[in-house]
Amino acid sequence: MGNETELKFEASPQDLKRLKTSQLLHRRMGKPVKEENLISVYFDTDKRKLKRTGFSLRVRHLGDKRVQTIKTQGAGGPFIRGEWEHKIKSGVPDLRAAHGTALAPILTKKVKRSLKPIFETRVHRTTVPWRKNGSRIEVVFDEGKIRAGQKSAQINEVELELKRGKALDLFKTARLFRKHVPIKLALRTKSERGYDLTSDNAALSSRAERIELQRNTSTAEAFRIIGRSVLRHVVANAAAVQTADPEGVHQMRVGLRRLRTLTWLFKELIGGEQTERIKAEIKWLTGELGPARDLDVYVRSTIEPSKGTVSPRQGVQELASELAARRATAFANAKRAIASPRYQRFAFETFEWIEIGNWAKHSDSAGGRAVKRFAKDILTQRTTKVMKKGKKLQKLNPGQRHKLRIALKKLRYTTEFFESLFKGSTAAKHRLEFVGHLKDLQDGLGALNDIAVHQQMATRLAGHKKKPAPAFAAGVVSGREQSEIEPLLKGAHTAARKFAHARRFWS
Repeated sequence: MGNETELKFEASPQDLKRLKTSQLLHRRMGKPVKEENLISVYFDTDKRKLKRTGFSLRVRHLGDKRVQTIKTQGAGGPFIRGEWEHKIKSGVPDLRAAHGTALAPILTKKVKRSLKPIFETRVHRTTVPWRKNGSRIEVVFDEGKIRAGQKSAQINEVELELKRGKALDLFKTARLFRKHVPIKLALRTKSERGYDLTSDNAALSSRAERIELQRNTSTAEAFRIIGRSVLRHVVANAAAVQTADPEGVHQMRVGLRRLRTLTWLFKELIGGEQTERIKAEIKWLTGELGPARDLDVYVRSTIEPSKGTVSPRQGVQELASELAARRATAFANAKRAIASPRYQRFAFETFEWIEIGNWAKHSDSAGGRAVKRFAKDILTQRTTKVMKKGKKLQKLNPGQRHKLRIALKKLRYTTEFFESLFKGSTAAKHRLEFVGHLKDLQDGLGALNDIAVHQQMATRLAGHKKKPAPAFAAGVVSGREQSEIEPLLKGAHTAARKFAHARRFWS
């Protein structure tokens, strides 16, 4: 087995050509440039058994040669991946060569019989050798297409693979390239993109993936594993935001909140000036996306359903048109933020911070601690505080309820980060109960917070003297929402009481 340590970037065809032909590359070459055409066929079952278990299986055609490669995402995410490679005789997988690999236990007789070609990539690859401070790096340019039936997607990528040396030199090289052309960090593999093409209802947006930790994983490595996954969640939704997809905006904001929770959870390990800069950029990007999300929820959940039930109807129609225009502006602003150099810098520097940040230079004592003990302590502390506040829910003012809602979100994300450490049927049962009650309380407080946000919007509209009809309609709608507060408070109180008795799955 080998490990790939690599950084992948996407670029426009023009920028890729500029980088590939630049003197920056050619004056550093130690060996001749290698050019080759590659056809790679990916295999799986109809039910995507390999994908669901975290593997990819491909057969690559290099002229007359055939090479079978098994890859696993594993704990390393897109930065470090397990890889098993064997020369085979035909274009059909030789599963005998899978013996001794992590894929072997998955290859039951049924799976073996069900394997078939799912999609393929055809690329022209240019490989340039590169040296940086004694480290040996391969710079790989891939240009071509992914095909799945009648569907296809372009490939314009540059990969930096560390063959020998330090990860620091890999990032230094990437920084040098990013100064030359605007390459964009890519955290999705070709196989992931290929699987997307095979889906009949592939969504633009992307949800958080399950995080797998081992009980003997160190706290420092757990931070990296969780960080990679969370950053993937953020970056994977960039394309959806750029198409004004509401769910993409929502999922990117969720990813950013999870990233902020990560900085809070591991603050003793990662504290410092660099981390503060990352937190400031998380806050900036969250702020750029917030108005689009808030306006979209207000229009879809409150204004649109009120069109046929609130008088005067003309005022509601004008209000809907006014808010739709504001929503369009907010989505355009979010799109500009994602297209900006600042966002691309944020994505790259956050990845660099996760992998080789300044925190890693002084993390020996805190970072070496077993993550399971760390997880138990943090879950106990946060749950105790949240339950204590939840018992006083009826006495909390809107601002205090908002703080409790944020604390619940942090606890829920913390549970998602660490749940894989607590195995067994009893722990699973208790976790479902714990998360269920936690979610009910969070949803109740979320609905109350939405009303508070909507009331702020209505107040601003009410002061718009040049548009009295939509301002009046906003006041009427706000009054109807006001009547919902008391039932929501009672429901939240019931949820808080149930949550207070939920069993702790980590005990």
